[in-house]
Amino acid sequence: MKKGIAILGSTGSIGTQALQVIQASPELFSVELISGNNNAQLLIAQAKQFLPKYIVVTEENAFQKVSRALSNTKFHIVFGEENLLKLLEASEIDTVLNALVGFSGLMPLIRSIQLEKHILLANKESIAIAGAYIMPLAKKKNCTIIPIDSEHSAIFQCLVGERKASIDKIILTASGGPFLNYSTEEYQAINPEEALNHPVWDMGKKVSVDSASLMNKGLEMIEARWLFDLEPNQIEVIIHPQSVIHSLVQFKDGNLKAQLSRPNMLLPIQYALHYPNRANQSFSNFSFTDFPSLTFQHADRKKFRNLALAFIAMEKGGNLPAILNAANEVAVQAFLNKKWPFYRIPELVEEIMSSQTFVSEPDLQTYFETTKKSIAASEAYIRKHT
Repeated sequence: MKKGIAILGSTGSIGTQALQVIQASPELFSVELISGNNNAQLLIAQAKQFLPKYIVVTEENAFQKVSRALSNTKFHIVFGEENLLKLLEASEIDTVLNALVGFSGLMPLIRSIQLEKHILLANKESIAIAGAYIMPLAKKKNCTIIPIDSEHSAIFQCLVGERKASIDKIILTASGGPFLNYSTEEYQAINPEEALNHPVWDMGKKVSVDSASLMNKGLEMIEARWLFDLEPNQIEVIIHPQSVIHSLVQFKDGNLKAQLSRPNMLLPIQYALHYPNRANQSFSNFSFTDFPSLTFQHADRKKFRNLALAFIAMEKGGNLPAILNAANEVAVQAFLNKKWPFYRIPELVEEIMSSQTFVSEPDLQTYFETTKKSIAASEAYIRKHT
């Protein structure tokens, strides 16, 4: 039988590539639901090509455009997150691929777990924010979460067949982004166009900026702590500019496992969609002769202050990762809108982390309240200091 797939964030980088993988195996997958925010034209094109039963649009103007364009069709088109959560109940949907960006991915993930769906996860923020709540719920519901981020996919693959008690630590690799070798002066003059020009990966705007500041790695680090049930001192980050080794696991007996491939997100997406099987692929295979030099260096937490702040949030826990994430989301959007400089993103994040109320054992409502208050405080800080 075909897997009925819901793709949340189908117009983003991960969503479009997931549809590309699905298109290669139409006998295995059926796209039942797609969702998007403001890219109406792409959503319309995806609907016509993949013929999902349900289409969800979360931005009002885009919803009107999609509704008009597809008015004489059989598509069930709805607006907003509330309707998205309801549609996840559809019996046709057995697998949910969550490629939403930021805090918006949290409730769809929780609802998918409650409904005992099979989950493919590219939304790192949800686990980073509320992993202490989500992972016990997933265990209770016997719900499998297959990570799509290349680093977490690498760790997942390295741990297949291994015992958790055998793990000494995991090592997440980071490319270092486009500003790895920038001087202090150059760092203070970074503009959005530069930040979006990643040297290795082609990603969405928010993820590209996070990658440039290493906040992306910080969030991935916190996510890995919960996904793989580890202690903070079992997680390490190193810089690997070639992005060929996607992450490593060091075992207590001294052995290391690493997952290597070309830096191509189609590969971890394909792995997640076909798991536990491995599909035949049409991409070019990895060859060491194409990468004669693989280099590594320590991640400089002074230069990349966001990474240091993420370590603090991971070690202290509670609602601090939610504060970190909310402040960063506001700062990144302000930077993209040219209202806040890149080099001051950590300043804003650190200020909000120190000023907001810390809750050591938050419930679900606390995560939402924390995020709302942290966003408001971040926006106020920007208004005051620009």
